[in-house]
Amino acid sequence: MDWFVTEYSKRCKYKLDMGKSCVRFKKMEDIPFELIGELTAKFTAQEWIEIYENSIKK
Repeated sequence: MDWFVTEYSKRCKYKLDMGKSCVRFKKMEDIPFELIGELTAKFTAQEWIEIYENSIKK
């Protein structure tokens, strides 16, 4: 997730609004679809599930 935070700040004009398992956007036109696509390509579905489960167990 560090990669996403770094890339988001480089590519987007607004501050990242991120929770434990979500990213919030105020306007549809501000969603960086290409960046989100790159992020999802970096992990398998099982890896995403493990990241999510580890974040909610804390």
